[in-house]
Amino acid sequence: MRQLHFDFSGSVVLITGAANGIGKQLAERFAAGGAHLVLVDKSEMVEAVAHALGATHLAAVLDISDESAVEALVAQAIERFGHIDVLINNAGIGPLAPAESMEATLWDATQAVNLRGVFLCCRAVGRRMRERGYGRIVNLASQAASVGLEGHLAYCASKSGVLGLTRTLALEWGPHGVTTNAVSPTVVDTELGRYGWAGEKGERMKALIPTRRFATPDEIADSILFLASRESAMINGADLRVDGGYTAC
Repeated sequence: MRQLHFDFSGSVVLITGAANGIGKQLAERFAAGGAHLVLVDKSEMVEAVAHALGATHLAAVLDISDESAVEALVAQAIERFGHIDVLINNAGIGPLAPAESMEATLWDATQAVNLRGVFLCCRAVGRRMRERGYGRIVNLASQAASVGLEGHLAYCASKSGVLGLTRTLALEWGPHGVTTNAVSPTVVDTELGRYGWAGEKGERMKALIPTRRFATPDEIADSILFLASRESAMINGADLRVDGGYTAC
């Protein structure tokens, strides 16, 4: 498959949720573009991903909803590399439950990772980007940020919050050379996507997508790489829907 290529030579890119799926794909693509990576995940597998891509990269196993851990990681990355050019907030969870029986603990856990974690990473990294006068932030939202999905109450709410956060940061930080955008995929053929949309349920969803299929991690990565590049300088506060036309229906 032909892949888009952008030059990230000398850039420092922080990616959350980098142990597998879209995050791992992004790590490989940014590394191929010459970037130094700061890879974050709650799984220790992230260390193997970083090691496989080269000795210069930094891996961290942590919970992105932990404020002190996020601040310490960003300080460590700045001390090692001097700056952070790109932040990709990719980490997320998608537990399923009917609204009437959803436990508050499940709701809180989803907001903690999908929204609080994004806020904490944006704040910690964005402060440094503002001071330096340059930065690219890309937040992974979802088609679920714009439409309701049965059984996805906590997920839909968290991803809608990501869009609100993205637009506000775009307004506040745009004058300082920092752009903030969101990418909203349809179901992606990853472990998380297959968990939520297996079997007949998945086939019904595909029938509702005009392209009649789910997205590949590569296709989502292409969009993110563009928004993370210097070529996207005038795109700020956007929600790029990579959903095969699902939300157009």
